[in-house]
Amino acid sequence: MNNLKFNSLNELYNRLIPAMETKVRELKMNGVNYITIDDIWNYLKKYKWSKSKDLTLSECVDDILNTSDNEYKKYMKDKMTNILGGVH
Repeated sequence: MNNLKFNSLNELYNRLIPAMETKVRELKMNGVNYITIDDIWNYLKKYKWSKSKDLTLSECVDDILNTSDNEYKKYMKDKMTNILGGVH
């Protein structure tokens, strides 16, 4: 099987949209309505994929679909805390 190569992060992002949309729908079914495709992308890019080398498309899809709701929720909580932390 040929390894797919992507010329840019944007190209990879576009290829992963269906998996991210699926995860967003799953999150919404579980009552988590505030997490977007971009939140999923940014979380995985920063915390799961930043130290990885030569990830396959299937590994990326697996990470998207199998990262727990709680991991995404914690990421969003931390993100909001950082944003609002300076507001008094």
